[in-house]
Amino acid sequence: MKKNNADFRFVPGKGKLEALSTEISGNFDIEKEVALAESEKMGFELDRLQTVLYAQHKYKILIILQGTDTAGKDGTIRNVFKVLNPQGVRVANFKTPDEKESSHDFLWRIHHEVPQKGEIVIFNRSQYEDVLFPKVHKLIDSKSLERRYEHINAFEKMLSDEGTVILKFFLHISKKEQAERLKKRLQNPDKRWKFNPGDLKERKKWNDYREAYEEALSRCHTEWAPWYVIPADRKWYRNFAVSKILVENLQKLKMTYPRLHQTV
Repeated sequence: MKKNNADFRFVPGKGKLEALSTEISGNFDIEKEVALAESEKMGFELDRLQTVLYAQHKYKILIILQGTDTAGKDGTIRNVFKVLNPQGVRVANFKTPDEKESSHDFLWRIHHEVPQKGEIVIFNRSQYEDVLFPKVHKLIDSKSLERRYEHINAFEKMLSDEGTVILKFFLHISKKEQAERLKKRLQNPDKRWKFNPGDLKERKKWNDYREAYEEALSRCHTEWAPWYVIPADRKWYRNFAVSKILVENLQKLKMTYPRLHQTV
C-alpha cells in the first residue's frame, strides 16, 4: 500500500473524470477494516495537530469540498472533522448569492470567510460554484469565464503567500451511486428533508457538469492550491482518503508549540 497523497492528486490533461475510479484508487487499495482503524488513528493525530496549529498561531488551513449533489460534502465534514476543537474550526456554506452578495464581485463573499491564523475553515462549496453553474447554464460568455479562472488562481496564490495552506477535494461519485443516494433520501423520513426536486433537474445535466468540473480542475490545479480527486462511492474510503491527505499536509508544516514567556 503506497503512502503518498499524490495518489489522489488530479493530473491535468491525463484523461477525463469518468476514467477515474469512484470506488477505490487503483494506486491505493485498502481493506475496509484497515481503513476504519487507520481513520481512527488519524483522528487522534488530527486532534493533536489542530492543537499545535491553534497554539502556534502561524498557519491558516483552508479545506475546499466540491462535488455533485449527494457526493458527501456534509458526511465528510461530519466524519473527518468531528474530532476537532470547535474553537479552532469553522464551516462556511456557499449557496446562491443573495442580493447583497450579487452586488459585489464574485469573490467578495468568499474572502469574507477565509481562515485566520491558527484556524481551520472548511468551505462546503466555494468560489468554484461561480464557474461551474454559470458554465453549465451558459450564464456568462467564455471570456468572462476565462477571467474568473484567472481571478481564482490569483486569489488562491495571495492566500497561499499569506500563510494559508489550501487543500481542494473533489468528491468523485458515479451517476449510479448518485441515483441510489437520491432514492434513499426519498425513502428515509429522517433524510427526506435533504431532497430537493431541483437535484433531479441538475442531474439531467450530468455530462455538462462533468465537463465543467474537468475544466475547473484543470485550469485551477496549482502548486499552491492542488486538487485531489477522492473516490466517494464508498463513504468509509472517502473519509479515509481525506483524513490521510489532511494529516500528511499538516505534518509537513512541522509545527511547534510556542515557547513559554518568562515573567519577572
